[in-house]
Amino acid sequence: MALLEIKNIVKQFGDFTAVDNVSLSIETGEFFTLLGPSGCGKTTLLRMLAGFEQPDSGEILLDGKNVANVPPEKRPVHTVFQSYALFPHMTVADNIAFPLKMAKKDPADIQKQVSKLLEDVRLAQFGNRFPHELSGGQRQRVAIARALANRPRLLLLDEPLSALDAKLREQMQIELINLQKEVGITFIYVTHDQGEALALSHRIAVMNKGTVEQLDIPEKIYGFPKNRFVADFIGQCNLLDGTIVEVGSDRMKVEIAGVGIAETLPAEGAKVGAKGTLALRPEKIKISSSLPADVADEVHFRGTVHDCLYLGDVTIYIVELENGLLLEAMLPNSASGQAKFFNDNDAVEIAWRFDAGHFLTE
Repeated sequence: MALLEIKNIVKQFGDFTAVDNVSLSIETGEFFTLLGPSGCGKTTLLRMLAGFEQPDSGEILLDGKNVANVPPEKRPVHTVFQSYALFPHMTVADNIAFPLKMAKKDPADIQKQVSKLLEDVRLAQFGNRFPHELSGGQRQRVAIARALANRPRLLLLDEPLSALDAKLREQMQIELINLQKEVGITFIYVTHDQGEALALSHRIAVMNKGTVEQLDIPEKIYGFPKNRFVADFIGQCNLLDGTIVEVGSDRMKVEIAGVGIAETLPAEGAKVGAKGTLALRPEKIKISSSLPADVADEVHFRGTVHDCLYLGDVTIYIVELENGLLLEAMLPNSASGQAKFFNDNDAVEIAWRFDAGHFLTE
């Protein structure tokens, strides 16, 4: 039996449906992420799991018991907010001890547990400091330690890294992964950051307009998006409209509007004449001033460099094909002292393997 089962949950605010008949299950020890744009319903769903909002219909089963109407303080669930919500007048140790004191634990046990939690979040030397004396990342770890004090069955994290700068976010992502492994508690994490979700999660639920568009492991979400929304929302992706013109056992042919025929893997239930979208990641596309045109299993087109985006470790080249269609191709900046391989208006050739893209039927 799953630790948490959400069954047909609906939440409305007036005429607006924030969460629309969502069902999913989460296993013990899982790092599970709710991912989506602002207003997709992910935070509302998290607040219902915490008990801060009540569903209009549906069930929230924790260890098999429906807790949909159980108040927050009676649930074995704790939440870490974006603001951390630490008590500014209390030391780090007292902040962590607070929920244990409220539970009337033995003072000697509290001291032992606080010491252990400080070690878990690598703040053993900071117990006597106050929150304003800590960095953003350190305050984040105090908030997590406090939330873990009563060993909740679930730890809910609502955009906890969004206030941190990019470098600190990356460090905290690694710390969260390691901490979750060490404590073994189920994490349910809310974010709008696709890279963060891919890096942290065992599984991801991609939400849009109150529903779950796709639920899967990060590799499947990124490599095999279920529909156009997921393909477009997760990372950078070329979306090429096309029509299926031939279906074989191991591949099919798609006519890309105004470009030509491209081979790709057969889509589920593919039929000749069906329209859809070829989702193709920029890193899957080769780009060069000259490429062999007769390489087996490759799709090949010509174009010119329309623009480029230098991102430090990689450069994204926007290539205009002969019909005016724009494609993004990515190259690592691995050559010493060379920031760009191509300039605007350079003639280039692009190619990709037939199995590099993923065809989405409409």
